[in-house]
Amino acid sequence: MSRIAIILPPREMFSATATGAIGLLVHRLGKGAAIYGMPTHAPFPDRDFRAVTLPWFPGRQAARYAMGAARRLRQSPPDLIEVHNRPDIALALVAAFPRVPVTLFLHNDPQGMRGARSEAERVRLIEAMAHIAPVSAHIAERLTAGHPKVVPFPNCIDLAAIPSKPPQNRILFAGRVVADKGADSFVAACAMALPRMPGWTAEMIGADGFGADSRDTPFLRALRPKAEAAGVVLQGWRPHHAVLEAMAAAAMVVVPSRWPEPFGLTALEAMACGSALICSNRGGLAEVAGEAAWPIDPDRPETIADAILTLARDPVRRAALARAGRARAALFGLDAARDRLAGLRSRVLAAWPSAASTPI
Repeated sequence: MSRIAIILPPREMFSATATGAIGLLVHRLGKGAAIYGMPTHAPFPDRDFRAVTLPWFPGRQAARYAMGAARRLRQSPPDLIEVHNRPDIALALVAAFPRVPVTLFLHNDPQGMRGARSEAERVRLIEAMAHIAPVSAHIAERLTAGHPKVVPFPNCIDLAAIPSKPPQNRILFAGRVVADKGADSFVAACAMALPRMPGWTAEMIGADGFGADSRDTPFLRALRPKAEAAGVVLQGWRPHHAVLEAMAAAAMVVVPSRWPEPFGLTALEAMACGSALICSNRGGLAEVAGEAAWPIDPDRPETIADAILTLARDPVRRAALARAGRARAALFGLDAARDRLAGLRSRVLAAWPSAASTPI
């Protein structure tokens, strides 16, 4: 059996009480692999997590993290290294392990990352990697146009872990409470819609970051009085299982991202939970939601308010959208993702050592 090493980004914690989308995906797909990351309090107990100690020398954290990861990897040499979301660290590990294939999983726009900002850097990156797996076609296009080494690997969801609850008359925003996610547009839309929706409530789950210790910010401080005036309850950060519970109990989930989402895991989870999804179609969100969401313009809160009001007043239409969302979410199931990942790993290993120059 091949020995797989998964390298988390240095800022990604790997715990049920503090992790983001990358950590959740690695937890779902990381069974049987050794997972390397920064020391994490109470890491997921059902995965083989190995903490990386940063050596001390002057320089960027990424370089120290890559060196620390290389030291840990030499203690148990892998057959395949999978790096998540850090081209610079992936390139450093290619240099440290020239006889081991390195695959890069991209979760964000590579053009904002060290090692992939310029066209020349992106060409070198593709040549160095055994394979690159962006989370969406949108991210693949930001890396290159149609290179056979670059094939999207969408995020997935464990449908068996989705809670089942009768929906309540509640509208939910779940995610980082920042401008890029359209949190202010959600509050503005609720201020327009809620006074015309007796019996309905609105909530926001999230903070600036991904843990109970997330910082307070000027954006949050400015949003709180507006949310209170609009009747929106700010719940703050909650662990992932609590977010899914809230989604399952919400009649509608709104994902008004201004930022071109690389994928849109929140939208996928909302559909899987059976909530009617209202979302922008920027970035990878259009690929995830397809025709199973009500599209809105995140810079025009009135479009969000109109969607909320229409669905609140039309339970038949709302239920149809929820059913379409469940069907759409089923296309991103965990079992199929595990099969795709096993196939990808097999092809990379079979093609090595020529994988760096020959498309798989």
